[in-house]
Amino acid sequence: MVRELSHFVGGKLTAGTSGRFGDVFDPSTGEVQARVPLASSDEVRAAIDLAVVGQQIWGDMNPQARARVLTRFLALVERDRDDLARLLSSEHGKTFDDAKGDIQRGVEVVEFAVGAPHLLKGEYTSGAGRGIDVYSMRQPLGVVAGITPFNFPAMIPLWQAGPALACGNAFVLKPSERDPSVPLRLAELFTEAGLPDGVFSVVNGDKEAVDALLFDDRIQAVGFVGSTPIAHYIHTTAADQGKRSQCFGGAKNHMIVMPDADLDQAADALIGAGYGSAGERCMAISVAVPVGQETADALAAKLMERARALTVGPALEPGMDYGPLVTAAAVERVSGYIAQAIDQGAELLLDGRGLVVPGHENGFYLGPTLFDRVTTDMTIYREEVFGPVLIIARADDYEAALAMASDHEYGNGVSIFTRDGDTARDFAARVQVGMVGVNVPIPVPIAYHTFGGWKKSMFGDLNQHGPDSFRFYTKTKTVTSRWPSGIREGASFVIPTMS
Repeated sequence: MVRELSHFVGGKLTAGTSGRFGDVFDPSTGEVQARVPLASSDEVRAAIDLAVVGQQIWGDMNPQARARVLTRFLALVERDRDDLARLLSSEHGKTFDDAKGDIQRGVEVVEFAVGAPHLLKGEYTSGAGRGIDVYSMRQPLGVVAGITPFNFPAMIPLWQAGPALACGNAFVLKPSERDPSVPLRLAELFTEAGLPDGVFSVVNGDKEAVDALLFDDRIQAVGFVGSTPIAHYIHTTAADQGKRSQCFGGAKNHMIVMPDADLDQAADALIGAGYGSAGERCMAISVAVPVGQETADALAAKLMERARALTVGPALEPGMDYGPLVTAAAVERVSGYIAQAIDQGAELLLDGRGLVVPGHENGFYLGPTLFDRVTTDMTIYREEVFGPVLIIARADDYEAALAMASDHEYGNGVSIFTRDGDTARDFAARVQVGMVGVNVPIPVPIAYHTFGGWKKSMFGDLNQHGPDSFRFYTKTKTVTSRWPSGIREGASFVIPTMS
């Protein structure tokens, strides 16, 4: 039976009225499991109407009271964690354990946001001038919006909503229409935790809903994660409308493997970081860069052995290393990259196309694919594939490997595996990439540091979570205060100074 999904507006599930719907698939079987309404501009504006009202109540609450609501929300997520993970797996296709990790990384940012009473403290200077005090305060922006991708339907909405709500804003979420059920369930849990009606809304939709958020004057800031072309569009459109934005785009993450590295450790790291979640991660390692031909030959052999042993199958079946891709279109797109790489001269070591899982023949599966001797002019090196495809791009020496990662138009994440501290320190200082791992394959910072890439991986000035999130979701007001002592000094026509 095909489920009929809703929006979540004004503290309750709300049926769509546009008459437009999108299909939500079960990637493991290929069957349509639900229909999601695609909001009209009027429906988005109605959600913003209620968000404005709810924000006035929420923003007037003290930070400690808001933190208590977030704390109750965390307890409810813990209560329902397994159910949320199963729901996530059924629509996205990632394994049950991976789905729990998706939820956990979002939870950690909300845990950080519970520290809002401290993080929202301003600054104070007594006696800045004679009888003058200066202080600052952080205040909420008002109503803000998040536009989030299919590949992390719990983590990314919570990365945005946690700090935004803690700062006293109302939050309107437009999640991916491919797997919207977990965001809807999170909205229900926020309401159960005591969030006032309208403060967290979910409007499902496509470009019409996105543009309705971008062009509504009441939306003060927009967060986005997705492809680079759309990140650029949202950033420039938001700027034209006078809105703040933090827009995160594509990635092509390299792992440099030095000759002194533990190659077994490096190979294991590459397999997990390259093929986990079917490669549908913006922080996936998709380019292995072994330094020296001897290192490359040895690493390629180890990767072949490990990749061939991977088990691919239904998302909720125990023992799977990874599950299906999110849609049939995704399988077709990734398969096209594989064919193009072969045509351009890359050496195909392992071909994952045509994988059939018994009993799930219509599922969206693609086996692990491995290329060697990929060069920097090939399409599969230059563009983000977003699938279970790992490429080996050999480097003659350390400087060549450093340049390869630094010169790519994307600058999201990079790793180096080495036993040498001098090399690691030099690499971390010089590489032109926003997030760096040293013997860590997926360098996603913990919640109280900020997450963000460079170059075409990020548009905007402030990163996600950590201290930057509180700067992004608040505006600073600075007050200069003087209480007269009763002595009249007459009018002054000179600009005030601290002398």
